[in-house]
Amino acid sequence: MTKRKILISSESVTEGHPDKMCDLISDAILDEALIQDKYSRVAVETGTKNGGVMVFGEMTTKAYIDIPQVVRATIKKIGYTNAEYGIEWETCSVWVQITEQSPDISQGVSEGDGLHKEQGAGDQGMMYGYACNDTKELMPLPISLAHKLSKKLSELRKKKEITYLRPDGKSQVSIEYDEKGKPLRADTIVVSTQHDSGIVHNRITKDVIEKVIRPICKEWIDKDTIFHVNPTGAFIRGGPYADAGLTGRKIIVDTYGGIGRHGGGAFSGKDPTKVDRSAAYIARYIAKNIVAAGIADKCEIQLAYAIGIADPVSVNIECYGTNKIPIDKIEKLVREFFPLRPRDIINHLNLRRPIFYKTASYGHFGRDDPDFTWEKIDKAVLLKKEAGLKK
Repeated sequence: MTKRKILISSESVTEGHPDKMCDLISDAILDEALIQDKYSRVAVETGTKNGGVMVFGEMTTKAYIDIPQVVRATIKKIGYTNAEYGIEWETCSVWVQITEQSPDISQGVSEGDGLHKEQGAGDQGMMYGYACNDTKELMPLPISLAHKLSKKLSELRKKKEITYLRPDGKSQVSIEYDEKGKPLRADTIVVSTQHDSGIVHNRITKDVIEKVIRPICKEWIDKDTIFHVNPTGAFIRGGPYADAGLTGRKIIVDTYGGIGRHGGGAFSGKDPTKVDRSAAYIARYIAKNIVAAGIADKCEIQLAYAIGIADPVSVNIECYGTNKIPIDKIEKLVREFFPLRPRDIINHLNLRRPIFYKTASYGHFGRDDPDFTWEKIDKAVLLKKEAGLKK
């Protein structure tokens, strides 16, 4: 009997993808609020289509933010400097509808207010964190490669090493795994990139394979790997002209690429009192330290919260049979050595800082950046000792 081929795919998008553009705008507004007032409460969404951008949501802050200016500066930074690309930073319209945070929500988050008189979660919901030993970043290989491909596309465009590239683009990587869950090879790699008119498809294919795909994926490519570059044949019309954009529509791109679950809440535009963001970050921190400690080869953490309540209503740990100690002992270590209440999470990860714009593209996890405090493995040695594992 022929063995079944186990394929797992993940995608990424460039900064110029209309959904990702909206994430970046939302987090740019959040960062500006935090620069002026680190206790700002922000829940801002962005939508875009054609030459228009809509910013809407709730914000309570001492800051004054020129939102249209932030929107235009972000669009310019992404690279939409010509209306032919799908939107243009100077001439686009910006529509703003923002009110203060609901006092009913606020009292559940403000310490000393509300029913429980402590800083509770800013909403109910489930948040997930995941780590595995596929890569040195302890991330699944498909999403790690997909992000690197999309980032390389943007770098080549900004450095003008491929002069005809435009801001919109995306990638997708399918990795073949063995029956034990070990990645073997790249089966299929897809890259779609917006480009100037008049550029022949063969040239784009050759440039993308030689300058993007092979440098990033070389150790995983073999003679049977399939490449698809701009598989429709052309990608001239892009950005919000070709497709509407909305904050929070790329949540699987933001996390683990479909390996590991997602609770459903988006990250961008939300200050850290929103557990959609902060609890997902601490869950990644916990899972990564467990894998780094050698306690498990794969680890998924689920945290669930009730609005206004500080302690999680549940903690669930799944190691897919790769754990070296019992799950109940892992849970005991998690509760003993990691912060799980919103205020403690914010303080431990130092989240009241304007660091969120750069999280919005190329993934919130698996990044080598000192501001990404949830990527530290500073508890791995302690956990290994407490778990009784050999050094």
